Amino acid sequence: MLRLKKPASSPFHDTSMALILTFLGAAACPSTALAFEKALLPAPIQDVDYLPATKAEVALGQLLFWDKILSGNQSISCGTCHHPRFGTGDGLSLGFGDGGIGLGAERVADPENYPEQRVPRNSPALYNTGALEYTALFADGRVETDRLRPAGIRSPLEEEMMSGFASVLSAQTMFPVLSPDEMAGHYEENDISTLVRQGRLTGPSGAWAKIAARVANIPEYQNLFEAAYPDIKAGRALDFTDISNAVAAFMTVEFRSDSAPFDAYLRGTAELAPAAQRGMEFFYGQGGCSNCHAGPFMTDHDFHAMGTPQLGPGKGERFERHQRDIGRMRVTNKPEDMFAFRTPSLRNVTLTAPYGHAGGHLDLGDFLKFHADPKQQLRRYEPQGLLPPLQDSKDDWGPLKNGQDFPAIAAAVTAPAVTLSAQTLDELLAFLGSLEDPIAKAGGAMGIPAHAPSGLAIDR
Repeated sequence: MLRLKKPASSPFHDTSMALILTFLGAAACPSTALAFEKALLPAPIQDVDYLPATKAEVALGQLLFWDKILSGNQSISCGTCHHPRFGTGDGLSLGFGDGGIGLGAERVADPENYPEQRVPRNSPALYNTGALEYTALFADGRVETDRLRPAGIRSPLEEEMMSGFASVLSAQTMFPVLSPDEMAGHYEENDISTLVRQGRLTGPSGAWAKIAARVANIPEYQNLFEAAYPDIKAGRALDFTDISNAVAAFMTVEFRSDSAPFDAYLRGTAELAPAAQRGMEFFYGQGGCSNCHAGPFMTDHDFHAMGTPQLGPGKGERFERHQRDIGRMRVTNKPEDMFAFRTPSLRNVTLTAPYGHAGGHLDLGDFLKFHADPKQQLRRYEPQGLLPPLQDSKDDWGPLKNGQDFPAIAAAVTAPAVTLSAQTLDELLAFLGSLEDPIAKAGGAMGIPAHAPSGLAIDR
C-alpha cells in the first residue's frame, strides 16, 4: 500500500503536495485518494517533543503529585482530581476539590468541611500536557507562554508572577493550590487559605512560600530535593517553583501517551482495524475533525465556541449571581472569544468522560452526535451529568431552566454542521478507540507511590 512519507520538520505534508494530488485527480482514484489522506496524518510522537528530566526529579515529582501536603487543609492532592482510574480526571461532570471525600462517582461532600460550591469546570485530562507544543493551559488558556513577560509566562498574576519555571506546565501547577474550591480551602480554615483570602500569594510571606516551607520541613523531601537539584544541596533555599518543576517533570513522563494502536499505525508497524481505518479517513477527510483536532496530540491548541452546554455555578466571582462561563473571553476581553474554550486533545478520549467544559455529556457517542451539529442539538439538550449532591448551592440546571445564555452559546458557534450516519458514528468511535493507550489505561508509566513523605494517606 502506498504510504507517502512526511517530512521530519513538520507534522503535515506541504500544501503544494496536496494541490498536486488534487489536480492529478486524487478523488477519482481510490488508491491515490487514500495516499493523499495519509499524507495529511501527523508525524509520530518522538522524545524531542518533550523536555528532558532526570530520574531524581521525576521520582520527586511523583511523590509531590500524590501528597496532600500541598493542599491547605492537607486533605487533597493533585492526584485526587486527576486520577488514572478516571482518565486523569475525576470522573465527574463537575467535582469537589477541598471538602470532598472519596473518588469518582462515590465522592461526596464532607459534612465536617462542607464545600461552598462545585469546581466550575470539568477536570481536564493531563495526557501529553508536558509536550513542548503546549504553550497555553486551562480551558481558557489563562496561563500561557509569553516571552515579553519577565517570568516568560502570562497568568492572572500578571507582573507578580514568579520566575524560575521550567515550562508552562510547571507554572500551571501553581494555581490549583491557590483555589479555595480546589486545594487551598476556604477563608480562615488554614494558614494557606487565609493568605489567599488576603491576596498574599507571592514573596517570602506569601501562600506559595508557606507551602514550600511545609515541604522543606520534612527531612525526606529535603533530601530528595537536594538529590534532584544540586544548587539546593549547595545551600539555596527550596522555592515553590522547585515543587512545581518537579511535579511538571513527573506529569511529563507519567502522562506521556504515544503507545496507542494509532501510534503504531503512524510508525508503520501495524494497521488499524477496518472500522477504525474508515473512521480515520472520515476524521481527516469529509468530517473535517482534524481542522481543530490537529497534529500528533490531536489539538490545534486554539479556542473555539462549540456550543457545549453550561451547567453548574459558572465561572465568576462569589458575589456574581449569574451561572455563566464565557471561556476565553475572561482572558482576552474580546467579544469574538465569548464561549470559546481550548480544543481538548483526543488522546485517550475513551477514558476521559464526562465530556464538555462543564461535563454536560456522559457518553462519548452522544457527545459526538451533539458536537456534529451543536446549534440544533443545544435546543434539544436534556439535562445529564454526574453531580454528587451539594446543598445550599446554585441550581446546577439553572442555566438550562432560565435559558438565559443557551441561545447566545448556540449563536457563537461558527463551525459548519456535519452529517453523521449511524455507521459513520460507529466508525468514528472505532477510530477514537485506536487512540486509547494501554499504558494509560493501566494507570500510567509509574503509577501511584507506596507512600507520601508527609505520612498523609494517598487516594488510590
